[in-house]
Amino acid sequence: MSGNSYNKTPTTYEQQISLLKKRGLIIPDEARASRYLQQISYFRLSAYFLPYQKIKDQFNEGIEFDLILDNYKFDRELRLLVFDCIERVEIAIRAQMIYILAHNYNSSHWQDIPEVFTEPYTNRRGDLVNTYEEVQKIIRDNCQSKHPEVFIKHYKEKYDTPTNPPSWMFMELLTIGELSRLYVGLRQNKDKQDIATFFALPHSVFASWLHTLTYVRNICAHHSRLWNREFAIKPDILIKPRKMWVVPLFDNNQRTFYFLCTLKYLLWGANPNNHLSNKIDLLIKKYPNIPVRFMGIPSDKDGVLADWRNEALWI
Repeated sequence: MSGNSYNKTPTTYEQQISLLKKRGLIIPDEARASRYLQQISYFRLSAYFLPYQKIKDQFNEGIEFDLILDNYKFDRELRLLVFDCIERVEIAIRAQMIYILAHNYNSSHWQDIPEVFTEPYTNRRGDLVNTYEEVQKIIRDNCQSKHPEVFIKHYKEKYDTPTNPPSWMFMELLTIGELSRLYVGLRQNKDKQDIATFFALPHSVFASWLHTLTYVRNICAHHSRLWNREFAIKPDILIKPRKMWVVPLFDNNQRTFYFLCTLKYLLWGANPNNHLSNKIDLLIKKYPNIPVRFMGIPSDKDGVLADWRNEALWI
């Protein structure tokens, strides 16, 4: 620990505006800026300051409040677009897991077969991982809830055996994080590959992408910054694509654009007629002054962006 004490005190909206102006931000309409600070908060908006400050806490010459605000709006619209696509992919993953595992084990209740899952083990953090027991706990908690899902309530009222509802009901109870852990916890690589094949991926890459999908879904759900972010959970680089993909120039998997590529690739299975390419293109054109290179789109020494739109994946 550093041993330093945090001693910053709360500031008023007027003081916040005064500070921004002192640091070189041009604010033509202070009343309007104050309204946005009330709606968004200084701290959240400050995440969009850094690309416009070559010197810490000093805005570059000519930077106006509206540019910061447009950057915030761009990021918000990007998150909404990504969130919609993740929903489509997540639902397709559920559908494939239900169908393939039910047929591979010839059972409507494969989630109740311990042999479907890996043996309990201790992970690198020292935590016990028991996928089968996690699955059973999710079912128990939902069946014993005071306000269960309608389909769970209907099953319990109509059937005595098996005790648990079928897999297609159970899978609707899972969060995307639980879905990701369930996939990793499958014992047989064949089961994993059968599911991943629908998305034209090796099962190891699919597991990695599903983990990142969960991470980005949570970023979007919590309204966090997506445009200029270094990913804590990186998707594996796709080495041997089975469908249209991007050239290695775009292999910066620490940034948002590579994730957008993985999302577009997954949509080949989840929603082949998607319009993600056009929607991203239109979003960038809507905010022409936003430095989209911070998403991880490569550029040359003069700052000219690589032509991502003509990559095979995005055509």
